Amino acid sequence: MGLMNIYTDHKARINTAVVLLLAIALIGFINNFFIIWLVLGIVYLIGFYEANKLFGIQSNSLYAYAALLWIATLFYPYGDDLFVIAMIVGASLVAYDPKKHHWKNFLPFIYPTAGMLFMLTLYKDYDITAIVWLIAVVAGADIGAYVAGKSFGKTKFCETSPNKTMEGVVGGVVAATLLGFFAGATIVDSEKAAIISLLVAVSSVFGDLFESYLKRQAGVKDSGSILPGHGGILDRIDGFLFASIVMVVLLRGLV
Repeated sequence: MGLMNIYTDHKARINTAVVLLLAIALIGFINNFFIIWLVLGIVYLIGFYEANKLFGIQSNSLYAYAALLWIATLFYPYGDDLFVIAMIVGASLVAYDPKKHHWKNFLPFIYPTAGMLFMLTLYKDYDITAIVWLIAVVAGADIGAYVAGKSFGKTKFCETSPNKTMEGVVGGVVAATLLGFFAGATIVDSEKAAIISLLVAVSSVFGDLFESYLKRQAGVKDSGSILPGHGGILDRIDGFLFASIVMVVLLRGLV
């Protein structure tokens, strides 16, 4: 009866989560670069649109630049390099004609662009096993924080996200580190798997917090409504956008 009540109360959220999990599992099983590039590109452009709304940007031309940037990743092997190039081009345009190219238009090319480019780089450089590792850490942080927060959370974590508790955050990081350890041990040695999982879990928490900050600044509850029961794309990938960057950097530096 209890489980049925939980399902009834969160039917849309649970159904959407099941569909997403099945889709991710299928894409991972196929493990084809073009399919993953295409799916991540669709996610990126929707997230880019949602970020524009959160930043209060209304320039339609930015979507063409974002699409061209993602198309470039199909031919150029280092997505994180393209992020640096995008920053240089953006800063140059702002400096050249600040009336036409406002600095604010620069923001969506930082968030969510950086995280998505690094996520694609993670797949290119370390294959699907690294993506599984990333998912294990971020999912562990989310689920662990929810369970710990609901069970014994009392101390408020910060003003940006009043519903987060310190106990929930710690519980989430611990759960993510444990899950990540087992997933990462197939790629690196156990000590590095634990260290990387811990630091990626912490970055995931702040990725979620940053999106909460943007929504708070924009005065909205969700970044969008494309995912029933969940909100927008950014509401689902916020932790990944910080975590993917940290994982790539750590794997390159420690392995």
